[in-house]
Amino acid sequence: MSAIWLPSALALCPAPSSLPSAQVQRVVDGDTLRLSDGRSVRMIGLNAPETGKKGQSAEPFAEAAKRRLQALVDESDGQVSLRVGEQAADHYGRTLANVYGRNGANMEAQLLAEGLGYLVAVSPNVALVDCQKAAENTARQARLGLWRNSPVQSAAQIDKGGFAVVSGQVASVQRNGGGVWIEFSDNLVLRIAPKLVGQFDVASLEKLKGRQIEARGWVVDRSRRGGLKPGEARWMMPITHPAMLNTK
Repeated sequence: MSAIWLPSALALCPAPSSLPSAQVQRVVDGDTLRLSDGRSVRMIGLNAPETGKKGQSAEPFAEAAKRRLQALVDESDGQVSLRVGEQAADHYGRTLANVYGRNGANMEAQLLAEGLGYLVAVSPNVALVDCQKAAENTARQARLGLWRNSPVQSAAQIDKGGFAVVSGQVASVQRNGGGVWIEFSDNLVLRIAPKLVGQFDVASLEKLKGRQIEARGWVVDRSRRGGLKPGEARWMMPITHPAMLNTK
């Protein structure tokens, strides 16, 4: 797979020149590295399936993603180059970065192209979103990995928090002080925060009522935040970038 994909990876997401390099101590999971200098690196643009933690079973393809990332690191002799994001760290203190092998290929794009993770776009760390989206589309069209059996859930199926890709018919679109709210006919609402609204074509969003759309992100249980008002959807998915919403 790597020999076939590698030229495309280089063409899609080439490494900028003069990036700092680092030694990998270990691969934590399919989207996280621990470096020899003590830093943990969360790879930008990729959300790999969760490995089994705290007694829970691993999600499908979680171990495959971890093994593949380990193989890419090994092919690079344990040396990677980092392009740290505009937002340099997450709330866990991990460094947020795009990761490249010695050959200049972007490791997130390689995993996405093999169906071993989902494209995620969280502003402002979206420098590679277009090429990473193209990489995921390669896997989706070929039905590789996660896309072998569609992971897309209907909005009505959402019954827990965590990352999900959902599809549903839009019941309403509203804009208020809390941002833009796209409500499905079921118990799920999408929210675009006020600070992010400027990145979206709001006029197009307002025409989505009655249309079938696909969205991805981390679902939040609003009933844990002090109760729901009558008529409010229990589950909310924040939409962090236009790439997280497919309205076609």
